[in-house]
Amino acid sequence: MRDPGLRGSAFSGWVVLLFLVLPIAVVVPVSFTPERFLSLPGATWSLRHYQALLDDPSWVEALRDSLIVALGATAVAVALGTAAAVGCWRISSRLSEFIRLVMLLPIIVPAVVHALGFYRAWVGFGLIDTHAGLIAAHAMKGMPYVLITVSAALADFDQRLEMAARSLGASPARAMRSVVLPAARPGILAGSAFAFVTSWDELVVTLFITGRGVITLPRRIWDGVQDNISPTVAAVATLLIGVTLLATLLLARRRG
Repeated sequence: MRDPGLRGSAFSGWVVLLFLVLPIAVVVPVSFTPERFLSLPGATWSLRHYQALLDDPSWVEALRDSLIVALGATAVAVALGTAAAVGCWRISSRLSEFIRLVMLLPIIVPAVVHALGFYRAWVGFGLIDTHAGLIAAHAMKGMPYVLITVSAALADFDQRLEMAARSLGASPARAMRSVVLPAARPGILAGSAFAFVTSWDELVVTLFITGRGVITLPRRIWDGVQDNISPTVAAVATLLIGVTLLATLLLARRRG
């Protein structure tokens, strides 16, 4: 007879899973409704709202801005986060622990607090409503994830291997490229994924430091929900869900 505790844990797990999947079960059918308002389709299913995405240039521009900002922020976050993680790994002291703690503040402090800070600072620098300003802000939010993953990848790496490379004639840059960075590669890849998703999904900071010059996809969805709740938003959500599932399946197949 199965342990009642195990059955209870399995039941709780299925309840949580259904709770997480339930919004998808509603959003996907709504995206195929033939009506102009949010409703479940009846006997007739339509692709009109997917066609509306292609016909409305604002959605295409929002997708373009999201890609520009997310890719730029990821590149900056990976470069700075990896450099900080390698530096802290080399120091290995209380100072490095303090530096790590400070760099984790963007994911500890509430989003609205540092959004206000970004707004005040970016006004002075003239970065409000610019791609550069949004990339810099998103990079700061993604950098802690890169720091965490790269630090974890280097936690068990022996520093004497780098010293051995240096003793054999490798320059500091060559030792970094050939010895340290290959060991940190899993953490860099994981951190870049987290940084990209953080930037792609970010809304609070975007609302504070952008107007009409830069409109990312989350901002465009937000504006659509505020002005007119259209099933086109459900179509966008369905496409994002499909891309996420496809990427997950490809990754699982590659590892399996």
